Amino acid sequence: MNKTPVVLSSALLLLAAAPAFGAAVVYNSAGATAAITVVRDQFRADVGGGTAPGANGSFGGLRREINWDGVPDGLATPNNLPLNFFNVNSPRGAVFSTPGTGVAVSANAGSVPIEFGNFNASYASIFVPFSAQRLFAALGSNVVDVDFFVPGTTTPGFTTAFASIFTDVDLDDTTAIEYFSDTTSLGRFAVQAADNGLSFMGVRFNAGERITRARIISGNAVLGSNDRAGVDVVVMDDFLFAEVRAVPEPSSMLLVSAAMLALGLARRRAGATERLSD
Repeated sequence: MNKTPVVLSSALLLLAAAPAFGAAVVYNSAGATAAITVVRDQFRADVGGGTAPGANGSFGGLRREINWDGVPDGLATPNNLPLNFFNVNSPRGAVFSTPGTGVAVSANAGSVPIEFGNFNASYASIFVPFSAQRLFAALGSNVVDVDFFVPGTTTPGFTTAFASIFTDVDLDDTTAIEYFSDTTSLGRFAVQAADNGLSFMGVRFNAGERITRARIISGNAVLGSNDRAGVDVVVMDDFLFAEVRAVPEPSSMLLVSAAMLALGLARRRAGATERLSD
């Protein structure tokens, strides 16, 4: 299926016309907190749900958000975050996986350094949080997958929009989000660089595409590496995504297809009858 991407940057965002049906709307910007907030707010408005959070990060039943700050201290560094925390402990329909050793949320102020300073002391000067102060990262890998489920269940689900905020993207075309519908890629979208700043990447699909998994590639080095020329260590802040719905059962999809086929045949027969009567 051909899709026309509509790219919204902080400069063009508020002037962009509403996308045509079938377009993939891309929200991609980098810079200071104020610029990222403009793009974040437009993504929120387009997906819907308002600005007042309800239980489990739900916004009006239309959108979910994760900002990491509600994670208990005992599940932040130096401990790993359970991969299903945001579908079991705080049901938002997101389950993580990684080729590495797990995922982690940075500590609050206390005995453990904030902003992943326990992995590398230099991080406190390069990782800027968007919503203070916890951040998120994979361990032993720069890749994390987000699989979607109907919140609080094991029922496979899908969303139609997903976005993430990144901190300290130094290199263009290295950090990216790739969207999947089952095993089919819906596209890989690179994140703009903002050295020591913030980046926003999100995509909203409008032609019936179902995002069942989002793969996030953060920089080109694992947490703990020294961030230097050619080596880009990137971590994440807020996740935002459209409400997760159940993936239709194959039998239901077949019934819908059969109904559409029957309707088409009926219309064709009606047209033939009209021509004979003429």
